[in-house]
Amino acid sequence: MNKILILLAVVLLPGCFISRTTVDRPLDAAIVSALVPGETTADGVARLMGAPAEVVQLGRRTAWRYEYKVEKQAAVLVLVLGLRGMDIQSDRVWVFFDEEQKLTHVGSSFASEQASYALPTL
Repeated sequence: MNKILILLAVVLLPGCFISRTTVDRPLDAAIVSALVPGETTADGVARLMGAPAEVVQLGRRTAWRYEYKVEKQAAVLVLVLGLRGMDIQSDRVWVFFDEEQKLTHVGSSFASEQASYALPTL
């Protein structure tokens, strides 16, 4: 009888999980704001921010992409019904260099801290 109760409990009781995954290392908005177009060089950006996730060649100019992603998941399983919610937010910085490897433009968005755990609603 004990085995039957344990089996029923395992089958009928809900299960749940939460997880948090990150990709790359966090980007610092203060460092990004210290980059000065016309003054900062590609070497300076590499020293401050490390290696980029992507390098794009634009003729004789280049663009570097830096990105940090946060993924949060939550799920619950009740009998045969499973619900899972996932939220992925990222910080992204693009830096653009001219032919002489001087910084010309910086574009950034910071949203990784907005990732949240949530289940879908019915």
